Amino acid sequence: MESEKPSFEPFRLFSSSGSGFLEQSDPPLPPPPPCVEVLPSEILPSVKYTVEPVELGGLTLLKGCVSTQEVFTLSNSDLVPGKYEGGLKLWEGSLDLVKALSSEVQNGHLSFTGKRVLELGCGHGLPGIFACLKGAAAIHFQDFNAEVLQCLTIPNVNSNVPSFQPPALQVTKCDAGTEIRFFAGNWREIHKLLPYVQNIEKDFNVSTGKSLDAQYDIILMAETVYSISALPHLYELIKKCITPSHGVVYMAAKKHYFGVGGGTRRFLSVVEKDGVLASSMVAEVADGSSNVREVWKLSFK
Repeated sequence: MESEKPSFEPFRLFSSSGSGFLEQSDPPLPPPPPCVEVLPSEILPSVKYTVEPVELGGLTLLKGCVSTQEVFTLSNSDLVPGKYEGGLKLWEGSLDLVKALSSEVQNGHLSFTGKRVLELGCGHGLPGIFACLKGAAAIHFQDFNAEVLQCLTIPNVNSNVPSFQPPALQVTKCDAGTEIRFFAGNWREIHKLLPYVQNIEKDFNVSTGKSLDAQYDIILMAETVYSISALPHLYELIKKCITPSHGVVYMAAKKHYFGVGGGTRRFLSVVEKDGVLASSMVAEVADGSSNVREVWKLSFK
């Protein structure tokens, strides 16, 4: 199993003319798939789904396994820009994030009870599943690919959340009352579909520059900051989705993605330049299995 997101083009820190920093020059991408809500009833039973336990420091969750070849006709591919963003693979950052969230809850630094939670780039959805099990009022899962939600995320929720039965309903709740929904699409457009973000513009307060409408209390994301070109879009999406004043973001990722140029520090430079959110490190993982990994918390200053 590879531990790094694959390289597309070398990242050049300085231009050949010495004029300064350069963004990575990504090749042209195909048009993104349309943004859609995926209903829990839209799972693809024809795709083979197997499950195995994963131990997370005293917590056991179930993770599904599906074939990238079967779903996307891609063999041995972790990521194909614009077509498949790696959602079928369980990346280390997702496990790091669940462990960090569990520690934050145990230490009294975080509570999911009654909170609206959004997991971006969810893939397996284990952080969002953890939030659901800890009493979130709503958990919305987002991934670039609808197929990932249909073949992996929704079955994983079925396997981990007691009495989650996916009827043909738009809004689905488990026995605990948590609203669970699934959304596919790219970060530039998906905010138009997310139910707690749709009314931002009409409720926007010009004098304060903030939305008056309640949005998401907590945003979770793991291994989402590998592509330099996507970082501004990801950050703008976060600002559209997060509830002003008390909303928080938990991000897990590698410190650097070698050969690609992204990483936690590159994303934090975008955050720092904007000056709206403050960042603090929650955990650092240097277990030798990959490049140094980190978990960060972002909150309003």
